[in-house]
Amino acid sequence: MKKIINTIGILLLAIALTAQPSDSWPIFRGDQNLKGVSKTVLPVAPKLLWTFTTGDNIKSSPVVDKSKVVIGSTDGFVYCLDLKGKLVWKFETGNAIEAPALILENAVYIGNLNGTLFALDLNSGKKLWEYETDNQIIGSANWWKEGNTTSILVGSYDYYLHCVDAKTGKVRWKYESDNFINGAAACSNGLAYFGGCDGFLHIVDIATGKLFKKIDVSTYVANSITVDNEKAYIGDYDGRFFQVDIKAGRTAWEWQHETTKLQFIASPALIDNRVLTANHNKFLYCFDKNTGKKHWEYNTGRQVEASPVVVNDKVVVANMRGDLAIVNLSDGKLVWSYEVGSQIINNPAVAGGRIYVGAYDGNVYCFGK
Repeated sequence: MKKIINTIGILLLAIALTAQPSDSWPIFRGDQNLKGVSKTVLPVAPKLLWTFTTGDNIKSSPVVDKSKVVIGSTDGFVYCLDLKGKLVWKFETGNAIEAPALILENAVYIGNLNGTLFALDLNSGKKLWEYETDNQIIGSANWWKEGNTTSILVGSYDYYLHCVDAKTGKVRWKYESDNFINGAAACSNGLAYFGGCDGFLHIVDIATGKLFKKIDVSTYVANSITVDNEKAYIGDYDGRFFQVDIKAGRTAWEWQHETTKLQFIASPALIDNRVLTANHNKFLYCFDKNTGKKHWEYNTGRQVEASPVVVNDKVVVANMRGDLAIVNLSDGKLVWSYEVGSQIINNPAVAGGRIYVGAYDGNVYCFGK
């Protein structure tokens, strides 16, 4: 009985640590598994509530937590806004920022093109520490907590996945891949999962930094993957989208457009038995996650690099013309759209009944009721 009680306690703790409130979007895909699913409810026809202008293009994705919106700009600053779009603080990093931020507890973790990972106080913007990699960081950091130790994991163009202590910034370990690491590492069950430009799915033990498994999957993975139940979902630069059976160490199914064969830059979203992704051929796709059967497709009208976000029975998607759209999860039919007028290349944050998105014109846009 004691063993059962302890097990229940561990499970409840895990749920508490990973649960994402409806008013929070603390990492660029919403959770540690990078599933791209928001728990909020959007209005039927969101209205533009406010905009905020940074000093240059925005390639980063916003994150939202504790009534604050955090985003990086290619002007080199990290901006923290309140929910009314007013500046709370900004912090200069010294080089352009393309990576999304991570908000964890009361800290912001974000990397820049110098290859520096910064930890900032969420409330004041004060620098807590900085950690240097040997090349640019363009992917989001992720996190994992084991006992009293919280680790921050981030990939770099120096070929390494870096693991540092969340409180001190001291390196715990570095795992070397065979090429650039563009995306974030998904973290689940004590393992970090990422696809690199070397074409492998790397699975690394977070406690030790040792390789758990390495699976040859493609030629070039420029995005982040998502994982669920020992399955990984990956899109590559050759236009293939596929499921990897991690236990078997092989691709279980794959899909590729008959003629276009253009790159997948967007990261997938995963909900129930559906997996969604978008391609440079302008289309948003919805597949059966178990078989790879295509349920539907939606033509956004322009190339897509921004990752889709699932919100209950709707999907939010943005394209490189600057169109922000909401379609039905069931059939891909358009229900709402807004023309920002400047390309959007990273996914929105969806929290508290609102959509937050950054565009190439340097503006952060907030839509809601």
